[in-house]
Amino acid sequence: MEQKSPKYIFITGGVVSSLGKGVAAVSLGALLQSRGYAVHSRKFDGYLNVDPGTMSPLQHGEVYVTDDGFETDLDLGYYERFLDIKLSRNDSVSGGRVYWEVLNAERRGDYLGATVQTIPHITDKIKEYIAAPADNADFIICELGGTVGDMEANVLLESIRQFANDIGRRNVMFVHLTLAPYLEQSGELKTKPTQQSTRLLLESGIQADMLIVRSPRMLEQSEREKIGLFCNLPERSVISGVNVDNIYKIPLAYEAQDMFARAAEHFGLENKAGDLSRFHRIEKYLSGDLQEVEIAMVGKYFDVPDAYKSLNEALFHAGIQNNVRVKIKKVDAEKFDPKDLAGVSAILVPGGFGARGIDGKIAAAEYARENKIPYLGICLGMQVAVIEFMRNVAGIKNAHSTEFSDKCEPVIDIMPGHDKIDLGGTLRLGAYPCFIKPGTLAEKIYGAPKISERHRHRYELNIKYENILSAHGMVISGKSPDGRLPEIIEIPDHPFYIAGQFHPEFQSSPYTGHPLFTAFIAAALKS
Repeated sequence: MEQKSPKYIFITGGVVSSLGKGVAAVSLGALLQSRGYAVHSRKFDGYLNVDPGTMSPLQHGEVYVTDDGFETDLDLGYYERFLDIKLSRNDSVSGGRVYWEVLNAERRGDYLGATVQTIPHITDKIKEYIAAPADNADFIICELGGTVGDMEANVLLESIRQFANDIGRRNVMFVHLTLAPYLEQSGELKTKPTQQSTRLLLESGIQADMLIVRSPRMLEQSEREKIGLFCNLPERSVISGVNVDNIYKIPLAYEAQDMFARAAEHFGLENKAGDLSRFHRIEKYLSGDLQEVEIAMVGKYFDVPDAYKSLNEALFHAGIQNNVRVKIKKVDAEKFDPKDLAGVSAILVPGGFGARGIDGKIAAAEYARENKIPYLGICLGMQVAVIEFMRNVAGIKNAHSTEFSDKCEPVIDIMPGHDKIDLGGTLRLGAYPCFIKPGTLAEKIYGAPKISERHRHRYELNIKYENILSAHGMVISGKSPDGRLPEIIEIPDHPFYIAGQFHPEFQSSPYTGHPLFTAFIAAALKS
């Protein structure tokens, strides 16, 4: 099939960071999808890490993983969840990755002795990523990380300026997200920062076609007119990015302001009605008077709200599927006290790296097993469940992971072919198939003999301990196709005790949830 020529929307930000460019990007994408258009999203960041894989969650938030095994910015999680699409390694591009590729090409002699410069070589490489094929998409929405005025953002802005000239200005739309702060003492919403940010963008050669102005209240007509006048665009193209209590309400807020109509006007599309029923369903759920269920999450990255972003979202999605409000109780694994788990309906132990807090996670798995509380282990959460079981049920007191001890019974170990070389290239990453054992809880949950889940880890449960585990009541209910790598464990003699070596949260959707999380919350309701 011949690849169609998509249209492009670039989302930039100004005034301050963390205004929500990613959510704005996918919300506009959702409005396009609601009219039947195929949408694809990409993220471009200026930082010089090749990818976010070695960044601490305490600094950058979670690392999101695509099906094809690429470690990406967490915004790709927003894109996939909101738009219900699959993205790839071509959809998360850092400055480090671009420079790395250009410099390696120079070393190989690909530039035939030319002087390698920011323009055109770096900008050309960025434009290659912008224009990469995207599953026959009608629209490709590209978010630029950082803030207009940042030094590292300059080359990205120059690249999209060039790109618009290359393919024609009417095939590109520039959307700029800014801030209008409210001054309580004077009772005024200040538009000057938006004016200055848009002017700074114009100095880069880019005229904004639409402004999304974050503010604590809706912009008044006079304020929209003022912003439009000073920012050189019609007032109808100034959208209020008003604060809401849940991000899934944002597409409805944009729809009420005719955002699609503005995009249709720019691109010459028919201004037709859209189907936003899936967002109305979520809005109805959010406004409902629902039963609440409390889940304890025993982790160690709670200082940064986005460190467990996909997990939080997956639990929220499971709440929608069960029509129940999910409350997350954060339990610090480093300061673990069994009293912290008193009264909770279920326990979740998420993934992580390093020894910090490992004893608390093991103790949480023990508490769930002994007290018959529903337990869900994610990645490291599976490994600690096995370690605890081997120690306290199978009687192997020195059972541990070689990640944390080199003098132990290596129940968890690096399997052949995964030997550590450097921290950036030895993880098992991306989607892998898993065969499920018939008659197990896993089969009941998934309803299929074969599944595919995404991974991000280095250490594995050593298959040679399967007979010991089985003899004492723990079943390996999911394995890799060759049977060498355990993927799912469970305890049949328990109301709900299951864990996976993978990260199912990366495939959860607000519209359909994820089978594992939906079953987990259903079990919590019964506990």
